[in-house]
Amino acid sequence: MHTTIEHTFCNFFKTTKGFSVSLRNSIPSKRLHLLACILPLLFSHAHLQAQEIKTSAPIADASSTYPNKTIKLIVPFIPGSLVDVMARALAEELQTSWKTSVVVDNKAGASTLLAAKIVASSPADGYTLFLPTVTTFSMAPQLMSKPGIDPSKELTLIAKLAVTNLYLTIHPSFAAKNMREWIEEVRKNPGKFSYGSSGNGSPQHIFMEILKKQLNLDIIHIPYKGSNSGMLDLLSGKVDMSFIDGALAGPNIKSGALIGLGSSMSKRSTLLPNVPPISETVPGYDWSGWLGFAGPSNMPPHVLEMLSDFVKRYQATPAYAAMLEKGGIEPAEYIKVADMPRFIQNENRRWAPAIKASGATVD
Repeated sequence: MHTTIEHTFCNFFKTTKGFSVSLRNSIPSKRLHLLACILPLLFSHAHLQAQEIKTSAPIADASSTYPNKTIKLIVPFIPGSLVDVMARALAEELQTSWKTSVVVDNKAGASTLLAAKIVASSPADGYTLFLPTVTTFSMAPQLMSKPGIDPSKELTLIAKLAVTNLYLTIHPSFAAKNMREWIEEVRKNPGKFSYGSSGNGSPQHIFMEILKKQLNLDIIHIPYKGSNSGMLDLLSGKVDMSFIDGALAGPNIKSGALIGLGSSMSKRSTLLPNVPPISETVPGYDWSGWLGFAGPSNMPPHVLEMLSDFVKRYQATPAYAAMLEKGGIEPAEYIKVADMPRFIQNENRRWAPAIKASGATVD
């Protein structure tokens, strides 16, 4: 028993209007009838397949066209700071490589966590990025009783950009010219000398507190708001000593305005090779910070890979080498995005006992 559509096609093939007479006559009637009855089923199946393809076609992911608008790069320090210098160099390279606009936005405060919270609450689309430091992930959350954010969970660390080697420097009027003489002078005069830092809980603060603890020294801490503001007092002799970054240490040590006693890393610096590591006098002392590249959590994997690959390529360019020299910082090894959570876990474990031993807090 044929259906209506089958009868229609059968009648179609039986008419000379719907089918060539010569072709119709060349096909046996039984085969012609069978063909007429099968074709509707074939057309129907093809129609269903077309409908299925149409309804299941994926909607284009916005990340597949990334980047197609302005990228905001948030810096957790004031303009002119070491991280700001790094951010502007990175922004310039992004603009050149990707032909897209990049805006640097400085949001200093709360030991870098003010900026971290802004980034964490932003859309995870790759258009709000961030330059955190070791303070953001491993120091501030352990120094504050209520940090208000868990960076390890609410941010995605994309890459490690550079390593910060800090230099213990003194004013030329200080009665010491090397680490051994400095240790002797401070021990003879407990509580007499002061040191400046860029704020409570900063690497400059923690590095000195670790050294004080290891050597059993008594030195007064004077925190400043940012590294630049404390430099005037160090250069004038108002404070006796400070750990400062390479961008500040380099020109001042070379000019004789300050004396570099030692570097915080146990590996001798390529930027200031004449300044010996502190570990040559104080065995086991080996501390450094780092600058990173991050965004909100749950960013599209495709975008993460693009950003990670960009950093890998950037770190092999003359522009990166020039930025390191200008910022007075050390190169960082490339770490894959997939390995970043393990890196952060190791950093948190490394800093926990040091922070506890220092007794430093930030609230």
